Amino acid sequence: MTTRIALWRELFGEQPRILLENNDFTVTAFRYASGVEALRVQNSRGHLVILPWMGQMIWDACFDGHDLTMRNMFSQPKPAAEVVATYGCFAFHSGLLANGCPSPEDSHPLHGEMACAAIDEAWLELEDDGLRVTGRYEYVMGFGHHYQAQPAVVMRKASALFDIQMAVTNLASVAMPLQYMCHMNYAYVPDATFSQNIPDEALKLRESVPAHVKPTEKWLAFNQRVLQGEVSLTTLNEPGFYDPEIVFFADKLDAWTDKPEFSMVAPDGTTFVTRFASAELNYVTRWILYNGDQQVATFALPATCRPEGFLAAQRNGSLIEVEPQQTRTFTVTTGIA
Repeated sequence: MTTRIALWRELFGEQPRILLENNDFTVTAFRYASGVEALRVQNSRGHLVILPWMGQMIWDACFDGHDLTMRNMFSQPKPAAEVVATYGCFAFHSGLLANGCPSPEDSHPLHGEMACAAIDEAWLELEDDGLRVTGRYEYVMGFGHHYQAQPAVVMRKASALFDIQMAVTNLASVAMPLQYMCHMNYAYVPDATFSQNIPDEALKLRESVPAHVKPTEKWLAFNQRVLQGEVSLTTLNEPGFYDPEIVFFADKLDAWTDKPEFSMVAPDGTTFVTRFASAELNYVTRWILYNGDQQVATFALPATCRPEGFLAAQRNGSLIEVEPQQTRTFTVTTGIA
């Protein structure tokens, strides 16, 4: 049996309010000083802070005493139309009509329209040993596209793993383009090591330079060492070279496995993991950045394409078309194994 609890904005005030409490979960509604509403969803292992009305992004994630979220410059989420104006979250939904870093010829915002979308309806679902935070967002544009998105986060009792989900239904009478990335911003862990169930050589260093990256001579030299095989970036032990960002791509993961799994293992043995299905998400990006303001080591960003913008996906054949009334679904499991 599923128990559904509707959410509405009036529940989110300056003082925290417990909405649900049982032996397995506690859900608390509150509002940041910025005005952004948030849910703190807690089990015996840790908690997530989810923004139910702003893209249903996960602002904060903490389990077993480990803060999973990248170091950033934001003390709280800010009301924003583009994710770069509130870039302090653990995870957001990148897409859906366009994804990634736009090229000079692209017209879409960085990481697309869904990241900060104003959710129309939000609710909780309690079932067996799981708790789901979900909602509905209708995108409609005169003379343009029309779709419904249903994001969700699923937490289970006594588990430090959780699911991030997205379902997209095309409500228009013509096909719509789709680009999606589950964009997680994992914390940088010094001397952590990476591993995955695909060959190391499947991960290729990004050689193009997006507009937001300002290369330095030191950075260019390090990239060249990686390309020549002199450096293997499987251990986070040279932070001085990770500014600007270092990015790797792996394409067409189904050539190696139906169920890609990527891990980051901390020196104390803590294992952060990301699992998904290559039938849904056949590309992955690894993103590393370390400077005084931002520190991130996202060992796996599952996606339908590379995060290089709409036109790049169109050119290389990775742009998905969703037929009228068709639904595409995506599930990523992540957290501490």
